[in-house]
Amino acid sequence: MIPGLADPPIQSSRGFRVLMQAMARPGTIQRLNLTQPPALGPAAGSVLLLLADPTTPLHLAGDLPGLAPWLQFHAGSPLTGPEGASIAVGRWPDLPLDLLPVGLPDYPDRSAMVIVELDRLDAEGPRLTGPGIRGHASLSLPAIAPFRANRALFPMGLDFVFTCGDRLACLPRSTRVEAA
Repeated sequence: MIPGLADPPIQSSRGFRVLMQAMARPGTIQRLNLTQPPALGPAAGSVLLLLADPTTPLHLAGDLPGLAPWLQFHAGSPLTGPEGASIAVGRWPDLPLDLLPVGLPDYPDRSAMVIVELDRLDAEGPRLTGPGIRGHASLSLPAIAPFRANRALFPMGLDFVFTCGDRLACLPRSTRVEAA
């Protein structure tokens, strides 16, 4: 079995801080390399180990060989279809965004967080504005329309973590996305 966190208390606190900084400052690229899971990069695996636990239903989208048993061993998270997911992970073309929970008007927090493994993650591309962004930021997103539609659902909607290797950037539902 591929190891998870070598020093869980220390690595979890440091990793969670990196993740929260990325979420608080949409479009900024952070480095996170706490583990190397099967089928994903270190940043995606690290986020999964920081957020998943036995009460967090996960949806694994696409072909991610070896990831399910690794997550079961290290986090104990139950696997589910997209409709019941608190966290979904996969490559952009494999993620069923239209099936993931976006919350309810009275409970917008009952939505999914989507971890998207990308081949490229750079500070260029569509223009991002909104809370946590001074002026504007740019991020190499895989599309624009889904994020505009997601923003229209606010305060409901999905929150995104984009990963590539040991790098990550976040796009919360409150962020506005415009063409570059």
